[in-house]
Amino acid sequence: MTASTHRAPGHPEWLREEERRLCAFAAGSAVPDGFGWLDARGGVERDRPVATWITARMTHVFSLAHLRGDADAGRLADHGVAALANGPLRDGELGGWFDRVPEGHPAGDASRERSHAEGGEPGADLPRKSAYEHAFVVLAASTATAAGRPGARDLLDEALRVMDARFWEESAGAVRESWDAGWKATEEYRGANSNMHCVEAFLAAADATGDTLWTRRALAVAERLVHGVAAAHDWRLPEHFTPGWEPVPDYNRDRPDHPFRPFGSTTGHLLEWARLLVHLEIALTRAGEDVPDWLTPDARSLFSHAVRRGWGVDGEDGFVYTLDWQDGPVVRERMHWVVAEATMAAWALARHTGDGEYTLLYDRWWDYAARFHLDGEHGSWHHELDPANRPAGSVWAGKPDVYHAYQATLLPQIGLSTSLADALPATSAPAPGGDE
Repeated sequence: MTASTHRAPGHPEWLREEERRLCAFAAGSAVPDGFGWLDARGGVERDRPVATWITARMTHVFSLAHLRGDADAGRLADHGVAALANGPLRDGELGGWFDRVPEGHPAGDASRERSHAEGGEPGADLPRKSAYEHAFVVLAASTATAAGRPGARDLLDEALRVMDARFWEESAGAVRESWDAGWKATEEYRGANSNMHCVEAFLAAADATGDTLWTRRALAVAERLVHGVAAAHDWRLPEHFTPGWEPVPDYNRDRPDHPFRPFGSTTGHLLEWARLLVHLEIALTRAGEDVPDWLTPDARSLFSHAVRRGWGVDGEDGFVYTLDWQDGPVVRERMHWVVAEATMAAWALARHTGDGEYTLLYDRWWDYAARFHLDGEHGSWHHELDPANRPAGSVWAGKPDVYHAYQATLLPQIGLSTSLADALPATSAPAPGGDE
């Protein structure tokens, strides 16, 4: 499987070829309980339990690919929907989804009976139930619903009920981070990462259901974390908080390269937020809701500060993973998802504002991604590069999924809308750009 070579990176025909290449690579991740973690050569890492976030992300990707007309994608989307609806990732007794398939599944009853027999709390040995994973279940179910996949709407309705009952915290305008398996206690932590992905999921859910409650909740999260926290910190976004939403700036200082909760400011999340604010503004406009005047200016500020502080700051091309609070690089590895989100944010802002400077950056970053991240030998993208832009694996081993890269190839082909799935039904073939 060779990397795309037709025309320049970022060109619609090149993107369509790369989109197909990524989808073909990802098809190898299907396992009985969902989708597995792929290694650098595309083989499933059998020693890793099947994870909800990967299964949901891949269900989302294959649902998008089905909408694009890819021949085998509907079958794979259906496999993901069934795994999330009926497999061991789902807690059939108490509701919700475990972070991963419990050891020795079938999950619920057998594990709870073992806990009782050993004198422990029901579900004490089961994985947690987290907002991050539930956000991706909502996203997967929303996209599969848009794709008309069987069982998807029922899955979406259930996922939204759990999100509403267990995670949404109305007084905060944001979501709780996680619960134990028995829904007895929440984690003494609140996180920006899970809330950011809830914004993406809520916008997709509003598209799939027609319920603008989810659009308003997406706005509430963005207002708290971007217009509130990021703006107050000169567009550096603290990501870790107490249950009362007080920032914890030193969180994971002793483990700065954590893949989900790193210390410091995460460059890629600022870029991802910038794009989501554009989608959110479009969603509010279409829904006839009040549109705050800060959405586009905040998106621009997030983007410009992320680029100035994060791109090439150590003398080499690429975005460093994290920065400290004085903008010094902490983890200098380059993650594939960051440049993928950078291209998407640049493209979205170029379309939304008409500012050609974003297009220049879009072209530059696709050239970089094609040169360093795309793996022409084994497929997909190198998920991590070292500071010299050589393949590495200190933070991310292998190539777990194609969610970020696939979306980066897709967005510029289909046009700017409220969610990627919303732009697809009217798109029968790739086109150079698209209208809001």
